[in-house]
Amino acid sequence: MAEQDTSPQPLEHDARVNRWERRAEVPMLLLAAAFLVAYAWPVIDPGLEPDLYNVLQALSWTIWLAFTLDFAIRIYLSDHRVAYALRNWYDVILVLIPMFRTLRLLRLFSLVRLLNRSTIGHSVIEKTSVYVTGAAVLMIFLSAVTVLDAERDAPGANITGFGDALWWSIVTAATVGYGDLYPVTLEGRLVAVLLMIMGVGLMGVVTAAVASWFLKGVAHSPESAR
Repeated sequence: MAEQDTSPQPLEHDARVNRWERRAEVPMLLLAAAFLVAYAWPVIDPGLEPDLYNVLQALSWTIWLAFTLDFAIRIYLSDHRVAYALRNWYDVILVLIPMFRTLRLLRLFSLVRLLNRSTIGHSVIEKTSVYVTGAAVLMIFLSAVTVLDAERDAPGANITGFGDALWWSIVTAATVGYGDLYPVTLEGRLVAVLLMIMGVGLMGVVTAAVASWFLKGVAHSPESAR
């Protein structure tokens, strides 16, 4: 008599959601990149022609609708919908509050999640390097754009140009904080808090990756083989 297979089977809803995510991965990546362009361009260049500005605004709303549809499909395919929504809380926020400027920084998670699933690099260290580098560049750039959007027209603001915003974003992410530039609005300070938290996290990942690289080198050295 043949033995029955009692090993746990993968949940059907996980397979369905994973299949959809694999199919939508590249389109969602392109849409997230287009969203960054549509959002950042008017902020960096406030002198845009009205027609071009309106086109970029329409593009932002269209991309928001696309991400809303994608999230709705993923929720529909999941049998544990509440748990899935809680696990992807940042998608819920982006769908429910699409135009709150500070929360646009959370769009970073969509791109970072795709970078994390990237097949670039063969070793764990190579994949981690790609992930950390991409996440750091996106985090610094989007934080600069978001804080400039919040600060530019505020009374007493000292971050009024993209160059200043980019410098502030870099030193804040690095937890240096010279204090020469600082946000004065509530939204700008919320961006600073998010940026500092993510900066500390990324620095920890970088430290761990460097330590792993050194340990791997020592393990393969001739002296360790003796």
